[in-house]
Amino acid sequence: MSDFLRLLQNFSPYFREYKQKLFLAISGMILAAAGTALTAYMIKPVLDRIFIEKNEHLLYLLPFGLVGVYAIKSLGTYLQAYYSAYIGQDIVRRIRDKLVSRILSFEMRFFHEMRSGELISRTVNDVERVRNVVSSMIPMMIRELLTILFLIGYIIYLNPKMAFISLIFLPLAAKPLSMLAKKMKRLSTSSQEMLSNLTARLSEIFNNIEMIKANSVESFESRRFAKENEAIFKVNMKAVRTTEIVSPIMEMLGALAAAAVIMLGGTEVIHGRLSVGSFFSFLTALFMLYTPVKRVSRLFNQIQDAIAANERIQQLLSRSAQISDGNLTFDEPIDTVTFHNVSLRYGDKEALKGIDFVVRRGEKIALVGNSGGGKSSIVNLLLRFYDPDKGEILFNNKPIATLSLESLRREIAVVTQRVYILNDTVAANVAYGQPLDETRVIKALKDANAWDFIETLPDGIYTKINEFGTNFSGGQRQRIAIARAIYRNPQIFIFDEATSALDTKSEQKITDAINRIAKEKITFIIAHRMNSIVHADKIFVLKSGKIVCKGKNSELLKHCSEFKLLKGLQK
Repeated sequence: MSDFLRLLQNFSPYFREYKQKLFLAISGMILAAAGTALTAYMIKPVLDRIFIEKNEHLLYLLPFGLVGVYAIKSLGTYLQAYYSAYIGQDIVRRIRDKLVSRILSFEMRFFHEMRSGELISRTVNDVERVRNVVSSMIPMMIRELLTILFLIGYIIYLNPKMAFISLIFLPLAAKPLSMLAKKMKRLSTSSQEMLSNLTARLSEIFNNIEMIKANSVESFESRRFAKENEAIFKVNMKAVRTTEIVSPIMEMLGALAAAAVIMLGGTEVIHGRLSVGSFFSFLTALFMLYTPVKRVSRLFNQIQDAIAANERIQQLLSRSAQISDGNLTFDEPIDTVTFHNVSLRYGDKEALKGIDFVVRRGEKIALVGNSGGGKSSIVNLLLRFYDPDKGEILFNNKPIATLSLESLRREIAVVTQRVYILNDTVAANVAYGQPLDETRVIKALKDANAWDFIETLPDGIYTKINEFGTNFSGGQRQRIAIARAIYRNPQIFIFDEATSALDTKSEQKITDAINRIAKEKITFIIAHRMNSIVHADKIFVLKSGKIVCKGKNSELLKHCSEFKLLKGLQK
């Protein structure tokens, strides 16, 4: 019960914003519950006044009264269903928006540790389970509880003695139902975790479909998926057994109550202390009473599924981003970027050790070295995906931690060796996240050496790109990504193997474009192909997280053995 109350507490702040709709929904619940109780009440005059006393006048009135009662009940059911669904759907829409917004605010370390399939499952599947409860189950439970109260009140009014005898069986269900609810919550938690794993598995399969087909391991992946899918099936069937056992328990208790009432009520009728109409009205109300009691029991069991889902959602909503946002913005050009004795660890691995350098506006800095040397770690720190464990990073002598993350990242454009293409038009890909200006898009494409193939497309810049850009070559996708960086007009460019997918001729054109647009910018170039960094103002050679050499290309060829080794590997 405490878990259920906590679930309601999580959503109670939202309910206050729907006062009018909540009033209509509750009014509908009351009308539906009252209509059910009035239906049982109608049995008494129908039997006593029409069939026994043979009152012909009531014969023509009571049927209309019965129609009126059902009209009230139907109106109440509709009001409750519609407005409860509206409130529930809208609350869950807002929760999903809030959840995605919160997840996007988390630092990169979180995304490296949490699988994307797990996040998708929590955002889609878990929220959907909560939606079902908020928009359907909780309103139904309230309506059924009101119905129970009306019916209990009516049977006590008719005959307190028989009411006591019939209701004494209800507490017997409390213990087994409580045990079933706890079991249902455990099963629901297991089911949701398994579903998250399954979603992660599917995401992994579809994102790596080329590798799967190239290695001819379709049957292997199918077997792995089938194994996890079967595990979910078994847990879900246990949940079904747990839920469905509620009905037989309540049916038996209802039968015991009915048997006791028939014995006691029959005696009362035989001895003339109770009319036939009153007895059947009581019996009808009793049978009606056990139906909502049974429903409430089933609903409470099913709500455990949402309680488990809500706990998983609240884990994310209550989590704070580990990278705190600053409040300063760039109101002047970025003249210098300084790394002062910077070190960074990924868990137990030391990625950077005592990095020191100063970069000035207009300079092109090349970062070279073998894999694991620390090149990408420097980029991660520049974008503040991570904070250094030691040392400080300064922009115009302002500590990076004091800068607004949005302001910082707005001034940095990154083109990585992994090209990110959206399932949208070429223009939308280039102008991603900014107002679309046709003239600027075309200029950016020309600067990125992409206009020559874009202008030949049937719809030009409004040609739709397939998911992952499969209708373009790797080099074409790379040039679109470079055009996106140029379109942003940032103060800092980061090119991480940006020309790796291009042929030599195209690479030279891109290099010329980078040199042209980077004159008043700060540019970082991460490269393995040494010919792309010959004209860099400074080259930092990294090894095992340290800068072992720095200087121009000609200087390093004379004095840096590590650089000469890197050059020699490409001959």
